Amino acid sequence: MTTQHDTAPSGAASPPGTPNQPPAGSGLAGKSTGFAATDVLINQFDGGPDTVERALNTGDELQPHTELGLKDDEYDRIRQILGRRPTASELAMYSIMWSEHCSYKSSKVHLRQFGEKAPKNTRMLAGIGENAGVVQISDELAVTFKVESHNHPSFVEPYQGAATGIGGIVRDILAMGARPIAVMDPLRFGAADHPDTARVLPGVVAGIGGYGNCLGLPNIGGEIVFDPCYQGNPLINALSIGVLPVERLQKKEAAGVGNVVVLLGARTGRDGIGGVSVLASATFDEGAEQRRPSVQVGDPFMEKLLIESCLELYDAGLVVGIQDLGGAGLTCALTETAAAAGTGMRVYLERVPLREPSMSPTEILASESQERMLLIVAPHQLDEVLKVAEKWGVWATNIGEVTPSETDGQPGRLVISWNDHIVVDVPPGSLADDGPVYARPIREPADLILLQADRAETLPRPSTPDELRATVLRMIASPNLCDKSWVTEQYDRYVLGNTVLAQPEDAGVLRIDERTGLGVALAVDGNGRYARLDPYEGARLALAEAYRNVAVTGAEPIAVTDCLNFGSPEDPAVMWQFAEAVRGLADGCQQLGIPVTGGNVSFYNQTGAAAIHPTPVVGVLGVFDDVARRVPMGFPPPPTTEGDLLFLLGDTACELSGSEWAWVTHGHLGGRPPKVDLAHEQALGRLMARASEREHVVAAHDLSDGGLAQVLVESCLRHNVGARIMLPEHVAGNTPFVWLFSESAGRAVVAVRRGRDKAFLALAAEHNISCVQIGVTAQDPVLDIHNEFTIGLDTLRDAFTATMRNLFGGPAEGVTRPAAAVAAASAPVIAASAPVLAAPAPALSAPAPVLAAPAVVEPARSATEPVQPVVEPVRPVVEPVQSVGEPVQSVGEPVQSVTLEISETGAKPHETASGPADEVAGLPTRSEIDPASGGPIDPGTAKSDDDEPEPKG
Repeated sequence: MTTQHDTAPSGAASPPGTPNQPPAGSGLAGKSTGFAATDVLINQFDGGPDTVERALNTGDELQPHTELGLKDDEYDRIRQILGRRPTASELAMYSIMWSEHCSYKSSKVHLRQFGEKAPKNTRMLAGIGENAGVVQISDELAVTFKVESHNHPSFVEPYQGAATGIGGIVRDILAMGARPIAVMDPLRFGAADHPDTARVLPGVVAGIGGYGNCLGLPNIGGEIVFDPCYQGNPLINALSIGVLPVERLQKKEAAGVGNVVVLLGARTGRDGIGGVSVLASATFDEGAEQRRPSVQVGDPFMEKLLIESCLELYDAGLVVGIQDLGGAGLTCALTETAAAAGTGMRVYLERVPLREPSMSPTEILASESQERMLLIVAPHQLDEVLKVAEKWGVWATNIGEVTPSETDGQPGRLVISWNDHIVVDVPPGSLADDGPVYARPIREPADLILLQADRAETLPRPSTPDELRATVLRMIASPNLCDKSWVTEQYDRYVLGNTVLAQPEDAGVLRIDERTGLGVALAVDGNGRYARLDPYEGARLALAEAYRNVAVTGAEPIAVTDCLNFGSPEDPAVMWQFAEAVRGLADGCQQLGIPVTGGNVSFYNQTGAAAIHPTPVVGVLGVFDDVARRVPMGFPPPPTTEGDLLFLLGDTACELSGSEWAWVTHGHLGGRPPKVDLAHEQALGRLMARASEREHVVAAHDLSDGGLAQVLVESCLRHNVGARIMLPEHVAGNTPFVWLFSESAGRAVVAVRRGRDKAFLALAAEHNISCVQIGVTAQDPVLDIHNEFTIGLDTLRDAFTATMRNLFGGPAEGVTRPAAAVAAASAPVIAASAPVLAAPAPALSAPAPVLAAPAVVEPARSATEPVQPVVEPVRPVVEPVQSVGEPVQSVGEPVQSVTLEISETGAKPHETASGPADEVAGLPTRSEIDPASGGPIDPGTAKSDDDEPEPKG
């Protein structure tokens, strides 16, 4: 760890043992990354870096701007802004910040609708343009949430790509001043039986589980979808949610001339260089292998320490501004914080702690090494900040200071030096805010008219009881509808003790305030097939389903986040799909009265000319005044032999186009998606909230993919409760098949206790929601469709649960995982049981020496090299780990601990006495930590780690 605070412009001391750059003139050139587009940036000129002075004198020198993704006119504009050619470091910075991923240059003109059509909302404290949206849920508390993509890195290296996707979205939440409390993962892969899916999916799931579990964050929901359109372009979206006191909301502005710029967290390495400018902002094609940079390497234990240190700094009022370092690394953090405040910065790159001593200034600025934050700190509070960093065992380095605006009133300049060489001198706003904006041409896809004319309603359908029975079994065993426990059992859903509902429920539900029961519900949804048939309606359907998933739990939906996954914006047909989807989502949110608080656009999801289906993924947040009244999806055991009453809410029409049945049975995609009535969705949501408050409903499950048949199977199997169903007569021509497999929107199945049915029916009539009784729950373990077929629950369960095991090789613990992943997943969670809002417990305040040393993750291979698989079950937590990638030492073995003392030039590590790891640490074991207080547990009240939350409250 370095806690350096020397502000001298040159010759800044580095802590002993910290690898830094060679002195100017040493002749050491940067190490090649093996990635053509970034190798051009690793250069030395006359024994030193490409400086601003040299750029002024070599204006005609050719530069590889096209290899970095910059167009000729964009490069010309950069020269115009600077009045000279850019240095190598400046060229890298502009290529990064003007990339599609960072600048939103193709989507800005359409995304403005979210602001223009935003409904009036008094809850929103921070919205689009911030690290994450923040909404107030009580007088004292607010929630921040956001969904983002990590698609291309997860295809290149599934484990690290997915793991760092979780780490990045968690830091977005942390940067708003919140404690992260949960994650979700909407995932999409190619054909389930494709060999490459067998490579990508296990690694992605292991990465999400390994990183999230080690952070101690419950994974409360998500999606897993298979479709050939995602072959070669899996969609790995990640959502995180956090909670904060309203007054702790943080800002990113680098305000206050003279304030210190502090780099907090892990050291900087070569991983991820070029990630956003080339990997995330270009399509995959046959020549893509040589253009793929190394994927970021994650260390969840450093991230956990970073979280706790930041929260302590927030509570102590020591942070003026803060920005996480993810995509675009230091380049993004420095330019965005300075541009937001209109100030300048003076930064000294030689002070940045490095993992590799030969890194050039260009590489330092472009690196996307994980687990880092940029802090703006008042000079008189710097020592306090450094002490907090030392306490938590994270690197903290003063790398510069905030400078004033120009004398003519123009914003300040960002000036960056490396060993006395000025390598960057730019207006920060030109990178962060003034990038190119394109109104790209749009054109309806040429095949859309024919596609919509090919309706699934004309396809042959099963009609006999035997055919319907066989169709039910086939559908529930299909990859998109089958049980996903093979995946979800690899995630910890109940860590922290505040999970009320989690997968496979319609929405995840979290308790926020244990005193009042205040809580939130979260759901994410999307349907690429619907959006392919009609992107406007497809986006509205995704919004409606996420809204409905939250509503059926009894929560009030209040806000939206989105991740918009599309093909290349350079294709007019893709841009038409994008424009229509954004319009549909903006119109839908306006009608529902809930704002879009933020999100992400992911373009270039295609291989060659083959784009994915347009896939807008929508997350909806709802709020409970008391989570004790939440409604689960599973039918509860009936209190009497007569069973509970089952009602179908909403209208059913013959809507099969884009359905799971059409795809599974006929491999068909065509027609128009189901109609969506958002006023009806609102009314259904109000009905469910009222029914929940009055305790009329004991179970509720929304209808979507797979229709009524899928809902009945899932609700019965949840608690092994049977159901006897009598389908309505042939209303409006609906046959038993249509009742079972139509995917009409705006519907739900609810279970109502006998004696409350009249009150519930009156409530439904009051909200103008059609409600028809379709059956009762039963003690017999069967699903009986009257006059059609009967299937035992054991038979249903066998069909429902076998698919993922058959596809991916047995139970979850047999998954193939990288060796480092096995070590990471078996490591303890630090302070995982700390209260959501409470300060870290005293017993966990001082980091254990085995974790205090900086987690220096030196990748032994490029992230694009083949992973050596290790098949090993994940063991219970019994061993502490020093850091990711370091050897695991058993409790009781001697370990050298490291402490630090601060001097004027920085921190000096020195050794202390060795002893058993647990004694040196002085920490209780995980089983001895009380989840309520975060401190040691009373042996007389100890509970098993496997205890699930209480059924209510």
